[in-house]
Amino acid sequence: MTISGPRALVAEDEILTGEAVALDRQPLGLGLRLLGGLIDALIGWLAYLALAVFGAGSLVDAGVLDEGTYRIFSVVVLVVCFAVLPITVETLSGGRSLGKLAAGGRIVRSDGGAIGFRHAFVRGLLGVLEIYMSFGGVALIVGMFTPRAQRLGDLVAGTYSERARRTRLPDPSPGIPEQLAGWARVADVARLPDRLDAQVTRFSSGASKLSPAARARIASELVADIAPYVTPLPQAPAEAVLQGVAAVRREREARMLRAERERASALAGRDPFSGDQWNGSAPRS
Repeated sequence: MTISGPRALVAEDEILTGEAVALDRQPLGLGLRLLGGLIDALIGWLAYLALAVFGAGSLVDAGVLDEGTYRIFSVVVLVVCFAVLPITVETLSGGRSLGKLAAGGRIVRSDGGAIGFRHAFVRGLLGVLEIYMSFGGVALIVGMFTPRAQRLGDLVAGTYSERARRTRLPDPSPGIPEQLAGWARVADVARLPDRLDAQVTRFSSGASKLSPAARARIASELVADIAPYVTPLPQAPAEAVLQGVAAVRREREARMLRAERERASALAGRDPFSGDQWNGSAPRS
């Protein structure tokens, strides 16, 4: 499903930032979220057992600690392992705990930005309820009925788990077809989302490995997908359209990179305030 508007078309699995820029971010699936949560919970329980049960418990058996002090210490360690430790790790690592790294995800804001202490604090406090006190039942039920597999802490904090591992970049696509040379000079393909761009480039560079029937079917489907983002859509065979779109995107990205390098090189040798050549000496009167 797409959301149409006067400025852009935004797919359901994309994020529209405050600057009206559509980001193609893929959320982590519920299964991988469960795997990462289990790893983090296991680390918390191991830390609690090591400190409270085996560490302080041995001191009680040796007569160094009394029962009252041991109970207070156990409560403090419980809070540290299951609330303070997850909050601290997520805050300092930008949403990347050991479990999330193993599952290939990270916690980000709903707009795709990095989380801060407030987000980690809300997630950590609610995580005690929905993960440890309910043995993960509340988090599982809520995650099954949210579009990005968000748990209760994510909904309150305004976060979700993003897929951090990216697929390998596709091989370079062929050049612009001869029949589309005139179209390429006026084509607008800037609004094409990264997800579709990668699919188009991958198809253009590997279409020769597919059977003719599969090539025709995939090409027609991709042309229908990119139609809302390409203006004007050329009247040409589907494979030629995809090859042209991929080539135009690559050429314009290369020109932008060259222009940025030239601009950076020019600024490196000039005084940004006066526009004169800057050599570190005082300006002449």
